[in-house]
Amino acid sequence: MTGRFIAFEGGDGSGKSTQAARLAGALGAVLTREPGGTEIGRLIRGVLLDPAHDVMSDRAEALLYAADRAQHLVEVVEPALQAGRHVVSDRSAWSSVVYQGVGRGLGLDAVRAINDWALEGRWPDLVVLLDVDPTVAATRFTRDLDRLEQAGPGFHQAVRDAYLSLAAADPERWVVVDGGGDPDAVTAAVAAEVSTRLDR
Repeated sequence: MTGRFIAFEGGDGSGKSTQAARLAGALGAVLTREPGGTEIGRLIRGVLLDPAHDVMSDRAEALLYAADRAQHLVEVVEPALQAGRHVVSDRSAWSSVVYQGVGRGLGLDAVRAINDWALEGRWPDLVVLLDVDPTVAATRFTRDLDRLEQAGPGFHQAVRDAYLSLAAADPERWVVVDGGGDPDAVTAAVAAEVSTRLDR
């Protein structure tokens, strides 16, 4: 039996890390993240998110994310799925489609194509979008912001709008959960939605 690849998506501060960990625990799944789910990915993540790297071009940013995902697929995702394990990831290539394709203005189709090549066409089977108003999400940070989190409010609103558009266009793959409430209520909502989808 092949496992299922489940990704959590959403803007910064939407609760993805918390909810991904809870779902993975409930399913007995492999918990991972993008970028940074491998040792090579951890190094790439450090470069990508360091605020000191303010000279990084948008195209370089997109390509580094794709490189992380190519390694992640080969080293983590495919071996787990082939062993019959579900994989739950905090972010996936859809983040790049939204953040670099729309937020950075590189073009949704162009960034999708780069990542499709990096992933050999292996996109998540199910995407859980935690939808939170960016102004609400911004109040949740209790640490210094990374390079992407420091983008302005217009950027983060564009990210939210793009996510919702993708979800509306592909309801078989995407499920939208209100991430603005109590974390336990969000966990229950996610569990219900994922259970329904996995039973199909």
